[in-house]
Amino acid sequence: MSKMFRALKTPNYRLWTSGALVSNIGTWMQRVAQDWLVLTVLTRHDGTAAGITTGLQFLPILFLGAYAGVVADRMSKRKLLLVTQSLMGLFALTLGLLVLTGTAELWHVYLLALGLGVASAFDAPARQAFVSELVPAEDLPNAVALNSASFNLARLAGPGVAGLVIALLGTAPAFLINAASFGAVIFSLTRLRPEQFQPTTRAPREKGQVREGLAYLLTRPDLLLVFALAFVVSTFGLNFQLTNAMMSTDVFGVGPGEFGLLGTIMAVGTLAGALLAARRARPRLRYLLGGAVGFGAAALVASFMPSFFWYAVMMVPIGLASLTFLNSSNTTIQLSVEPAYRGRVIALYMVVVQGGTPIGAPLVGWLGNTFGARWSVGSGAIISLVAALVAVVIVLHQRHRKSRTPAELRRRGYRLVPSMGH
Repeated sequence: MSKMFRALKTPNYRLWTSGALVSNIGTWMQRVAQDWLVLTVLTRHDGTAAGITTGLQFLPILFLGAYAGVVADRMSKRKLLLVTQSLMGLFALTLGLLVLTGTAELWHVYLLALGLGVASAFDAPARQAFVSELVPAEDLPNAVALNSASFNLARLAGPGVAGLVIALLGTAPAFLINAASFGAVIFSLTRLRPEQFQPTTRAPREKGQVREGLAYLLTRPDLLLVFALAFVVSTFGLNFQLTNAMMSTDVFGVGPGEFGLLGTIMAVGTLAGALLAARRARPRLRYLLGGAVGFGAAALVASFMPSFFWYAVMMVPIGLASLTFLNSSNTTIQLSVEPAYRGRVIALYMVVVQGGTPIGAPLVGWLGNTFGARWSVGSGAIISLVAALVAVVIVLHQRHRKSRTPAELRRRGYRLVPSMGH
């Protein structure tokens, strides 16, 4: 099998990733439909309301994420995923029926977004860590990259299909299709062969396990830098679900089809980034930092684009750079953390990546309402770019200090002469 797709030789992984692809397409349809519902049906282009909706969807991970990681380390990830995926399907079905019957109100969307966030808080660390049980260790980097490719293939199809469905039938069918799509991943989970799972170590049920995970993370300054950069970029930069809706309606005056097309075009870049990542044997820091710098620069340029066409073109490099950064961060964490701590550390990473959204999304929405949608894109780009450049300086400084140590100088062949006393 091609080096790019080597993880697919494992039957359990093939089954899991195929079900996840169908479910992810439905999820992206719901994300597009939810923003469009809030912006154009339930409010009059209220960016703050759309930001609050997005924020509520990610708020629970701030409070539950660390404990969710403990749960993922303690119990069967497969059983946990069956519960979380079923609940998320139920929430999508409820919203679809409310919209279909014409009874949906803004507070309904808020409440269901919060419920979806609670289920997602427990789903995310289990889903991320579950991959390590499906493939051998040597195929894990490829499996993580292919997961990103699958996610972004869904991102490629989902927004475009959602835009078409919304234009022809309205938002309710998009929610109902997403509810049905969870059946695919639930079916795949029931068909996996547990006897072929990779052996893992489950954490025993003890007190202080959240604190233990935090203590482990604090001993890893390399991961702390990744966490800090991921927090800034995700909180202030990666809000295109919201900013694209605002740019579409307020700046370019286009409809749901064009709005969905932006997500599809962006996914072209993210899919390309995921496939390139699948070719790499292991993550490298230069890809992580380069992706962050490239994302900030590309998003800043996009904020100045004079037309919808050129703004859409900039979605490709934005998608490529953001995926390169996120995939490098994710793979670095998956491969460098001891198995017994993997669920907890991944959960803390998800807290950082998604938990900042309740802060960033309402702020971005407020900036768009107050100063214009271009500011909501540009300000996030500037903050992300500055954070990435600071991280580059920190890494270069650390490497310079390391290169000056006696051990490193000896390794390079220098002969060190003891200093003479006075």
